[in-house]
Amino acid sequence: MIIHVGIRTDIVNHYSEWLYQRFREGFAYSRNPLFPNRVARYELDPDKVDAVLFCSKNYAPALPRLHEITDKFNSLFHYTLTPYGKDIEPNIPDRKERIKTLCELSRLVGQERIIWRYDPLLLTRNYSVEFHLDAFSELAEQISPFVSRCIFHFVEVFPKLNQYLPQMIAFSEADKRRLAEGMGKIAARNRLLLQTCFPDKARRYDGVITGACTTLNMIGLANGCSFREVPHKGNKRGCSCIESRDLGWYDTCPNGCRYCNVNHEVEKIKKNRKLHDPQSPILIGKLSENDTIMEGNQPSYIMHDSNQMSLFNL
Repeated sequence: MIIHVGIRTDIVNHYSEWLYQRFREGFAYSRNPLFPNRVARYELDPDKVDAVLFCSKNYAPALPRLHEITDKFNSLFHYTLTPYGKDIEPNIPDRKERIKTLCELSRLVGQERIIWRYDPLLLTRNYSVEFHLDAFSELAEQISPFVSRCIFHFVEVFPKLNQYLPQMIAFSEADKRRLAEGMGKIAARNRLLLQTCFPDKARRYDGVITGACTTLNMIGLANGCSFREVPHKGNKRGCSCIESRDLGWYDTCPNGCRYCNVNHEVEKIKKNRKLHDPQSPILIGKLSENDTIMEGNQPSYIMHDSNQMSLFNL
């Protein structure tokens, strides 16, 4: 089973103390989004967890103690780093600081475990195709030696996006191709593997590979281990990533990113954060008598008896 700590909220950036407490105690609870009173208990044990998948916009709060997890578990890190300002990502640290953090993360865990996410791509009057190409070129020159690849996708349009981003300009197909293939040339110049993901996998661009953001093969290559051949069902319709179990909860992330489709009710976010207890086994609040606790399904995909792969022999 793959444990995820970044789908529903940025746990690393805002709840790292809770995260380390859960791994120290060896278990965590997670509510079912459709039936909140159904609570799954997940054992955070190397024999039960094949890998821990991180996703964050800022790893700085977690770096001092990251070894508590990476010393025991296979891991893969998605690091979102974009050129947007406070008008799009109002509560994200300065880009220079996050680049510095990325370099430190790479030193700690190795570049083969880090995936740079330049996403989502969106257009406004301030963020044109030309802006993105210039910004991507500048970032790629700085970041490529510290990451294994870069993944991007075009902004996912959901019902309230125009409300949150009224300044957004819709992409034309010509815009998408010019941007993607321009980024492909920049990536090649920097010896950087560039990939697009859901929901853009049906399109093909020169210099860009298509595929899932996280597969067992990617985790295996990054950690020198082997996995069985299993279906990749993803975490939502149309996704072909390996399925994972997330420990987060919706409306708990204060990053405030305008393009986010799960964390926009500011008052609810404030209320939920007040309910957070770093000592609680569940991210927000506590368990109640109305909750039903079930053992989470934790199938193992790893081939424990196989000889571990060497990155240098592939």
